[in-house]
Amino acid sequence: MLNQRNAAVEWSTALPAFLILVFVILLNTSHTVHGQLLQLGESIWDGYFQLRQDPVAPECDPNMDIEAEVQARLAAAPPVDEFDLFAAPPPDPEAMRKSLMASKASCAAKHAAYAANVEQITTGVEIFRILELGVAEIGEIGLSAERILLAVLVLICGGMALFRRHHIALRPMETVMDYKVAALGQMFAFAVLFYSVYSFKNIAFSAGVEVKTEHAVLHWMWIIGFAAPVFISIYQFFVIPEDAKPGGSFLKAQLAVPLYASMAMGTGTYFIITGHPAGVAIHLNQMMEMSQLFLNVGLYVWIGMLLKRTEMTQKVFNIFRPFNLAPEVFAIVLVALAALPTAYTGGSGIFIIAVGGLIYLELRRAGTRRQLALAATAMSGSLGVVLRPCLLVVIVAALNNEVTTDQLFGWGVKVFFLTTLLFSVYALVTRKSTGNTATLNGQAWGEFVQALKPLIPYVIIISVVLALYGIFLDAYLDEFSAPIILPVLLLVILAYERIAQEKAVFKRENLNVDYVEKRLSSSYDDLKHGRDSMEKTLRESTSEAIVHIGALLMLMGMSMSLGGVVERAELMSHIPAEFSSIWMAMLVLVSILVVIGMIMDPYGAVVLVSVSIAGIAYQAGIDPVHFWMVTLVAFELGYLSPPVALNHLLTRQVVGEEEVRLSKEEVVGENFWYRNEKILLPLVTMATALLIVAFIPLAIGYS
Repeated sequence: MLNQRNAAVEWSTALPAFLILVFVILLNTSHTVHGQLLQLGESIWDGYFQLRQDPVAPECDPNMDIEAEVQARLAAAPPVDEFDLFAAPPPDPEAMRKSLMASKASCAAKHAAYAANVEQITTGVEIFRILELGVAEIGEIGLSAERILLAVLVLICGGMALFRRHHIALRPMETVMDYKVAALGQMFAFAVLFYSVYSFKNIAFSAGVEVKTEHAVLHWMWIIGFAAPVFISIYQFFVIPEDAKPGGSFLKAQLAVPLYASMAMGTGTYFIITGHPAGVAIHLNQMMEMSQLFLNVGLYVWIGMLLKRTEMTQKVFNIFRPFNLAPEVFAIVLVALAALPTAYTGGSGIFIIAVGGLIYLELRRAGTRRQLALAATAMSGSLGVVLRPCLLVVIVAALNNEVTTDQLFGWGVKVFFLTTLLFSVYALVTRKSTGNTATLNGQAWGEFVQALKPLIPYVIIISVVLALYGIFLDAYLDEFSAPIILPVLLLVILAYERIAQEKAVFKRENLNVDYVEKRLSSSYDDLKHGRDSMEKTLRESTSEAIVHIGALLMLMGMSMSLGGVVERAELMSHIPAEFSSIWMAMLVLVSILVVIGMIMDPYGAVVLVSVSIAGIAYQAGIDPVHFWMVTLVAFELGYLSPPVALNHLLTRQVVGEEEVRLSKEEVVGENFWYRNEKILLPLVTMATALLIVAFIPLAIGYS
């Protein structure tokens, strides 16, 4: 009974987000289904596009008496004044007769077409078009509601992240002072957001222009949605978790304030001081203009939580175990393999939130030291953002006519191999383990083949699902369809695993299989395997996903506002329009791009750079493709660089504070590199890659 009550409580918070994510999948699938229905209708009934609506009978008379009409028009014509030089010439009966004959023929053709269409509208057509028009209407309703859906997702997930104290900060809340300062900071942040959205609402409603219902609803949603967290924050200020350590430093507690709250307070204060209090709300609503993109962020996080609960990843990693790879080599393999799924998610931070926990878990199971495992996890999404079909690159090409996706992806492959090589070199040069060597004998290859066999059902399932999408919906896995196809694919895989498990349990005549959920802990040898029910898997994966979605979307929304401050303050105007040399231009731009990567999400950063920096680079003589490759690498370096180091914060978010604490204890007495390996290894790798990508092409005369 207690478990049922806990499940009901968990669903009460997870169900709204679950329904939104499922509706987004259905909405986007409906567009594809509608296109296929139109093609199917046209293939069955020739001219189906004309049969989608009931035809309207022509108003003309196909049996018109031409001679009578000619005489009537001649009689109705005004008399001709022979002394009026400007009068119209008298009507020509023959010309009039020919015109009427052409009109009669056209009218007859219209009536024939009308009769043919009426005859074609059979019961089958009527039933089919009800289905087709219904699917089309669902798609239209969904498109008009996308902004509302995103706003609801942001408020629900952001609220849950606040309630569970799961927002992203520079350091976790540990002491009583940390909790109080963090709650106070978020209270002020939401107060600023409330004032901003309320000011924006007043401006919109008093502008003398009719406000659409959708926009009006959005205004009130933001107002109510940002008012409630103020009271939650006040409650959290007074109600501190029992496990909080007493005392604490007020200055250190500033680092426990979530990043989105710091951004909201800083940007909100700037806009208020400059007499533009609605500024934060305006830029937050710009996020709504890219609603599909940010809804996909939510889907990718949910995909990661579903993937985490399958056994497929475990079986994929098992194929490497027979070779007894050194931890550093295994880390290199995982970081390189992670590039492909990162290319589909379109952002390293999204990938870390989605599957970073899995990567860290497998590295630890392979015996990788914690510092190296944290470094590889933080960097696991950094190599794939330049590979096809990364959505970030597609956005760059869409905003900049000077480059194409083919050009960027072509150079992206080279950058990927460069960064992979650099990571390999640094990981092996700093290799600490010397005891285990790779095993490549016949036995290892035999075990490798055996490890491939459990993957056969997954290969079949994946192939069948993708084939069905391709055959029936003409949809293939790419950057646009991935967030829609992958959840369905993972749900099919989870269903298969449950069915297979039930059959195995039945054969063993043991219906009391205990399940201990896989969790990150310091003792990986004690992991037990089992399976949850499908309902529990969906509930827990969604419940875990919503706090990550909320933390990520709130941070992205506030970074949009930060970009607005940069634009309004015209900070980029301080960059020199001309440089003494192309080398100096590159040095200045690289420095600026890294800083932007430290403080903004990739999508907002790309928009800002496209508007304010790209033109300066082109004018300085830097090739556009070269510039954007530099930009993407600089962003990734920014996400790995202190003091913010967003990818490291996200890594800590998914692996847990205990693992980070243990990683510090493991390296007590070690040299500087090993004590800070989780920061230094990714930092040195991407910094070297950036220097090579930025300046070597200049040396060989590429730009």
